[in-house]
Amino acid sequence: MRISARTQYALRAAAELAAAPPGPVPAEKIAAAQGIPRKFLDNILLQLRRAGLLHSQRGPDGGYWLARPTDQITLADIITVVEGVSEGGDHGGYPGVAGPLAEVWSALRDHEETLLAEITLAHVARGSLPETSEH
Repeated sequence: MRISARTQYALRAAAELAAAPPGPVPAEKIAAAQGIPRKFLDNILLQLRRAGLLHSQRGPDGGYWLARPTDQITLADIITVVEGVSEGGDHGGYPGVAGPLAEVWSALRDHEETLLAEITLAHVARGSLPETSEH
């Protein structure tokens, strides 16, 4: 799986919000804490807000905060908003002995999707990944 810079920034911004005390966090603070270019961050925050993952408030005491508790937002939720739904690629039709590789790529995608759906912003904010039998 290739994660774009935009998606990495979105995940870092969401992690920053997950670790913040309750209340609005100004975009300037998120950008500075995570080293994200401000204009780029503004577009990402808008995208996450439109998707219902964030709330925002304008004004001097304004900023962004998570729309749901940290244990109810997964990394997959954020990646899906920023990257869109993965088509998975077409790995079928390899000739001869390479044919089974299509199953390998499919299993790998499934594993990635499962892992990202298990890890929440609460895990990231705590600094610990969930315990699963597959890891």
